[in-house]
Amino acid sequence: MKKLLLIICMLLSLVFLSSCSNKEAVRPSQEAVKPTKEVKTTPPETKAEPLTIKDYYSYKENTKYVYEGQGNEYASYNVSIDYKSENSVQIRSNNGGTEMVKVLENKDGELRILQSRAECYYRENLTQQVPSKNVEILLKEPLALGTNWTLEDGRKRSISKMEVAITTPMGIYKTLEVTTESKESKTQDYYAPNIGLVKSVFTSNGSEVSSTLIKLETNVPLIQTVKFYYPNANVDKLYFINKQLSFKTNDITKLIFEHAFKDLPKDNLGRVLGTNVKIRSLYLNKDNRAYIDFSKELLSEMNAGSGYESLILQSITNTVGTYYGVNKVYITIENKPYSSGHIEMKKGEFFTVNLTNSVELK
Repeated sequence: MKKLLLIICMLLSLVFLSSCSNKEAVRPSQEAVKPTKEVKTTPPETKAEPLTIKDYYSYKENTKYVYEGQGNEYASYNVSIDYKSENSVQIRSNNGGTEMVKVLENKDGELRILQSRAECYYRENLTQQVPSKNVEILLKEPLALGTNWTLEDGRKRSISKMEVAITTPMGIYKTLEVTTESKESKTQDYYAPNIGLVKSVFTSNGSEVSSTLIKLETNVPLIQTVKFYYPNANVDKLYFINKQLSFKTNDITKLIFEHAFKDLPKDNLGRVLGTNVKIRSLYLNKDNRAYIDFSKELLSEMNAGSGYESLILQSITNTVGTYYGVNKVYITIENKPYSSGHIEMKKGEFFTVNLTNSVELK
């Protein structure tokens, strides 16, 4: 009997211990349901980093920015991107009456216009050229209310408002307002993050002219119509054709021209460049004359008599001179004055544009 009681007591002890053990195992999960004072149910507020010029300096490659104008027939315009690097961009604006090219640079906390050329219908990389004497500052850090500076011409420019709501056909943007003032006028430019300039308002003597961004067209190349001249030895004339050249951002103009010269139109016109000819350089010089340098294959693959050679050189001269809007073209071979068995040019001697012997190919 005693032995039986002892066994029963031992069994009861085991059940009690097992029950205690289970309770201890459950307790942590039950308590985890109830948050303690140290547990935060919402994340802490983080302070936004201040915006920099880079946030507003967002010109995108192969993109056309289209602006609608009010108050003036030339207030509507579009902007395309000729060249772009990490810190600089060359933009081209066209208002239907003229084209202007500007080079902008983001450096040392300033967005500046380094170059500005009006009536610039040719495409040339100006981003590596020496800045003009009068550099204009568009934006200046810190991008905060009250930041101000004076332009070379005496106008005052400042960040006049922050987070101004500007309504455009593309949406409503919170913008940075930059005001430029002179004695006679005031301009207010509105910049949106990741977009750039979305609106400009010019006021003077009670009148107002505005330009507002209405759309962005992506994957759009710059299209230029260029007259290309080709020789026709049978009639001793030049024929020209209007070719539409397509330029993507950072395309090299000389390579586009080289390909276009070799792409012969119909009607048995003579070629200007042989298959292996390279245009080594092409640019408008400060003396307002166009310069073009060829590889030696221009001569070795020409295979022409003096008359036909003259027509080829006149074709090059007319094409390049007309594109750059100049009358003189300096043609060289491997950086040396043009020299063949028929025509010998001296250093500094130019070919002259002559359109009198040219007719349009139709």
